[in-house]
Amino acid sequence: MQVGGPFWDVPLGRRDSLGASIQGSNQGIPAPNNTLPTIITKFKRLGLNVVDVVALSGGHTIGLSRCTSFRQRLYNQSGNGLADGTLDVSFAAQLRQGCPRSGGDDNLFPLDVVSSTKFDNYYFKNILAGRGLLSSDEVLLTKSAETAALVKTYANDVHLFFQHFAQSMVNMGNITPLTGSQGEIRKNCRRLNNFH
Repeated sequence: MQVGGPFWDVPLGRRDSLGASIQGSNQGIPAPNNTLPTIITKFKRLGLNVVDVVALSGGHTIGLSRCTSFRQRLYNQSGNGLADGTLDVSFAAQLRQGCPRSGGDDNLFPLDVVSSTKFDNYYFKNILAGRGLLSSDEVLLTKSAETAALVKTYANDVHLFFQHFAQSMVNMGNITPLTGSQGEIRKNCRRLNNFH
């Protein structure tokens, strides 16, 4: 299924790892409840900037999230037993129907409630309407004037979002590339060269 979205040139000749490590790959990825300074720091450690943070977060326009990744927003965001005040009240009520206070950890919800199978800028429009699913989505609007300006810009200009997302994907692809005899240049990017 094609979801649409931007295109970009992927540099050829990259060396890919011969193995995968979920622990290694999750090490530097921001968690859904990280603060904005933590998220920005994790990106900056990899040579990425604030535009990359917001543009790449726009990848949440497709896909799903588990209840356990956003439950705190529904029931105890600030430790006071109440829902996150930035979350649209009707949206929070809708989410609570499938994400109870306990249990249902693996229940899935679209990251973009409007168009979860289409790569577009509704993710940003949802944030502006108080319908961003993850805390890490909401803080882009509420915790920094710089990131909030980008959220508003991308909500209004899908072409600029696509342009920035494509460049940020290239930037992310250039993080600590393998060199020399490390890894391999894949003949088919979906599997190891010697995989049968």
